[in-house]
Amino acid sequence: MTFSPALRPLGRTLLIAALAAAGGAVWAQLEGGERGIAPINSSSSYEVMGVPVDVVGRTADAARTGGWRVAQRQGWKMLWARVNGRPVGEAPGLPDGTLDSIVAGIVVESEQIGPRRYVARLGVLFDRARTGQFLGGGGQVTRSAPMLVIPILYSGGAATSFEQRNEWQRAWARFRSGGSPVDYVRPVGNGSDPLLLNAAQTRRPGRAWWRLLLDQYGAADIVVPEVYLSRAFPGGPVTARFVARHGPDAQVIETFTLRAADADSMPAMLDDGVRRIDAAYAQALREGRLQPDASLVVEEPDAAPVNDTIAADETVDISAAPAAAGISGITLQVDTADAAALGQAEASLRGVPGVRSATTTSLALGGISLIRVQFEGDPAALRLALAARGWRVEDSGGGLRLRRAAPDAAPPAVPRP
Repeated sequence: MTFSPALRPLGRTLLIAALAAAGGAVWAQLEGGERGIAPINSSSSYEVMGVPVDVVGRTADAARTGGWRVAQRQGWKMLWARVNGRPVGEAPGLPDGTLDSIVAGIVVESEQIGPRRYVARLGVLFDRARTGQFLGGGGQVTRSAPMLVIPILYSGGAATSFEQRNEWQRAWARFRSGGSPVDYVRPVGNGSDPLLLNAAQTRRPGRAWWRLLLDQYGAADIVVPEVYLSRAFPGGPVTARFVARHGPDAQVIETFTLRAADADSMPAMLDDGVRRIDAAYAQALREGRLQPDASLVVEEPDAAPVNDTIAADETVDISAAPAAAGISGITLQVDTADAAALGQAEASLRGVPGVRSATTTSLALGGISLIRVQFEGDPAALRLALAARGWRVEDSGGGLRLRRAAPDAAPPAVPRP
């Protein structure tokens, strides 16, 4: 069963209503409590982690400053080698003044400070805009299709995704994905995410339901990173088995095992596991094994056939024939103070001539929601039509931002066809 684009919001509403009817506990799980963990926005930085330094100085501060200098130099060479696919020894050196201008920050993973010695494990963040000019032609990294991430934690015989906050979800939220070739779509974990994205869903083979979810979250495929935790005794060593899965059929990309000395060391172990899983997905992308499943592509119905047969005695005026217009996909940002405002915006958009569908892809009551519009014709004509209906249209990040025009502002005149 597949929902058409115009009916997908209705399908999602019916789904939530059905789940709510199952019991009050289910509805409480949907609306109650704080479950969301907002991911770090790392789109403007490259990240190089795990840089070891061991520096001796005249004072503790001098040793620490020298350690950070060494981390910048080594981190730059590691970044160049990773982006260009070459050995670290071939990386060109940069002056410390240039490194200071392109380094956005230093991340301290662990450090030991002595009177004259600094031993640490550091991470270096490089500003993407300033670093690109030094990376050469390899700086243009091929990105994957948008991948919806559903992290699953197995502990004590129970599987948990977004039902409650857990360390595996926190590790993926902390992960800086700006330097990864994989385009991750990381849900926050609030709202309906605990009901729609769970361990049972990752084992569901049906493609129709997957298509509905991917369209809802703006993704083209799925990756499911799993971790199985095993504790020797409370507070003791923790063994974690990581499994990187891909696609609706849960294809295994890689498995490995890590160990933490105690519970306090577990977050660092999970962070290391996230980085290794990301490296496995990146390697699979380079080998062509991380391509979207063809069965997940939502195919639009073909248009009705046009009878282009011309009778022998019929005369056709070619100059008066309308030109064929393409279908444009446009993302609109709309202020939605409440559900009524969202309904009014969708109704107004669907009433514009040429709009094939208007689907809410990101709902934020009390904030800014995203509506995906399929428009048949020139996008400039859509702007004029929206302005004529009392909307103020502004450019915003590759899409359009809609605001209600002031009551005394006269709408622009729409030219006659």
